[in-house]
Amino acid sequence: MTRLIARRLLVSGLLVGVVSLLTFLLQAAAPGDTARTILGDHYSPAAYARLHRELGLDEPVLTRYGHWLAHALRGDLGTSPVSGLDVTAQIASRLPVTLSLTVGATAATALAGVALGVLSAVRGGRLGRAFDVLALAGYALPNFWLALVLVTLFAVTFPLFPATGYVPLEDDPGGWARGLVLPVTTLALPGTAVFAKQTRDAMLAALSRDFVTALRANGASERSIVLRHALRNAGVPVVTLVGLTFIGLLSGTVFVEAVFAMPGLGGLAVQATGQHDVPTIQGVVIVFTLAVVTVNLAADLAYGWLDPKVRSA
Repeated sequence: MTRLIARRLLVSGLLVGVVSLLTFLLQAAAPGDTARTILGDHYSPAAYARLHRELGLDEPVLTRYGHWLAHALRGDLGTSPVSGLDVTAQIASRLPVTLSLTVGATAATALAGVALGVLSAVRGGRLGRAFDVLALAGYALPNFWLALVLVTLFAVTFPLFPATGYVPLEDDPGGWARGLVLPVTTLALPGTAVFAKQTRDAMLAALSRDFVTALRANGASERSIVLRHALRNAGVPVVTLVGLTFIGLLSGTVFVEAVFAMPGLGGLAVQATGQHDVPTIQGVVIVFTLAVVTVNLAADLAYGWLDPKVRSA
């Protein structure tokens, strides 16, 4: 297990480096640059040349990336040349919003999906077929339509939850929770039925194995068989789906933050991309990549707990 984690950490470090380099190169190849964004529509060639040189844009791309990487390795993500704000401070102020949405939606999807999937596997019949239909509907539901329906019903027609904005947890825990209900539901609802279907299929495969028959023959209770034995054996594909759900929701927060006017990292990334704000883009990309790496490592640790064969690898 230790060797597995060491290998994962090595691969993760290489992944962060490759992603940061590709992001830098793609941004450099995009039309326009930071100097034009700062000067606006009307500027003289002399002013542009002077600012272009001051920002270091006349240097080769790899040289500029090397300067950024040297500072990043020391924990300095730089300063936005457009806004003049510290990149680390901007990310720190917006990260709780994105994490609240992503972690909340992942937890809601996993808990509801596992509960419904186990129920469907145990009961079967029409309930199982209903989940197949719901899973297809979950894939088909557009997020923007679902968000508008939820806002119309639960923020306008029945004003139970706020339609926009974000309240920090430390300021008002109740307001923080109420403000997350609609955006988290928008993110979680389409994937819940899909999660339930995958859980049901894994549970059915586990319940059909020989050890379950032996447990029933020895008089073990059905509840113990389902919750202690079958669910644990079905856990590996479910853990995989939890990791994939979290990673997918990271990109989904970009849209949800815009619809519900929440100041998260998605909005910051979109704004920085339009302004050719390279330090901010690099900072957001690094945070997203580290989040993916952390989730994958957590999934590996969960595999080791669920499957002893992984621990001995």
